[in-house]
Amino acid sequence: MRHTIVTLIGTALLALGLSACGGSSGGGSDKATLKGAGSSLVEPMVQAWIPEVRDRSGIDMTYSPIGSGGGIQAITTRTVDFGASDAPLSPDQAKACKGCLLIPWALSATTLSYNLPGAGGDLRLTGPVIADIFLGKITKWSDPRITKLNPGKQLPSQGIGSIYRSDGSGDTYAFTSYLTEVSPEWKEKIGTGTSVNFPTGAGSKGNSGVAGTITRTPGALGYISVAYAVQNKLDVASIQNAAGKFVPPGLPGIEAAAEAMGKPLPDNSIPIVDPPASATDAYPISTFTYAIVPKDAPKASELKEMFEYAFGPGQAFAERFVFAKLPAQVVALGKKTIASIGS
Repeated sequence: MRHTIVTLIGTALLALGLSACGGSSGGGSDKATLKGAGSSLVEPMVQAWIPEVRDRSGIDMTYSPIGSGGGIQAITTRTVDFGASDAPLSPDQAKACKGCLLIPWALSATTLSYNLPGAGGDLRLTGPVIADIFLGKITKWSDPRITKLNPGKQLPSQGIGSIYRSDGSGDTYAFTSYLTEVSPEWKEKIGTGTSVNFPTGAGSKGNSGVAGTITRTPGALGYISVAYAVQNKLDVASIQNAAGKFVPPGLPGIEAAAEAMGKPLPDNSIPIVDPPASATDAYPISTFTYAIVPKDAPKASELKEMFEYAFGPGQAFAERFVFAKLPAQVVALGKKTIASIGS
């Protein structure tokens, strides 16, 4: 199947779904094509890497932003050479993937974007309020709990149209992980996952679908990766962190969240949603995103070259796409994991 996507940070339309099995290209290179799929959060940066990897190493690479759930499934069935997910593998997924490695390779955030004509920017929201909106308990923008957070704003009595991802998504995982931390009712009734049963609202596929739905729908509120929100010029909410500070989803807040991270878990996952109050400037829905590769990958040499670029010169693209540069200890963890591919 041919997947055509619009790259949102200035790259051209790309034809996706090329075979990952071919050996040499028409130019006589003996480098194999690498095919990846998954997270739409990381897609803008991966698309920027593709021509650089080709020019530096002769490796052709394609990437399809089918969502984190799709990326996990694709690498599990080995229909791609690498998957990408903003959510770590569950124990069952790790078992099914049969020796897959999780590599943290980018750092960004999921944000709450809204379409509220006349309200202006810098809307303030708290975790419990967001949870109650997506639980269907707060239904209008003029609800006293929202107006109290936003003194001086004229918020309409318009209904809130909550928008969620209809596909398996790492943004959903980050968003629901956060709500699970800040709302006991959400934790009990809905929980955390790449796909959950939202009790209200409308679903859209991919970050591009959520962005388009928000743009077309006055009164909409949806979660979306910060890069897509910026590219589509959507208003984004400042969210109250554990220290009580309202923080917008920008690089300083993402970096502050990463600085507060604990030790990576045994599977290399690094949860950083809802950092402690000591992280006074942290944005509370920041997230690492991961590449997933088989340890016994048949294209180990090409994968290592691609990852060496991603962890090295590729990080120069980070700020352009609202990704924070990886902390030194995460780079070291990634390089150690990369070295084990094929060994």
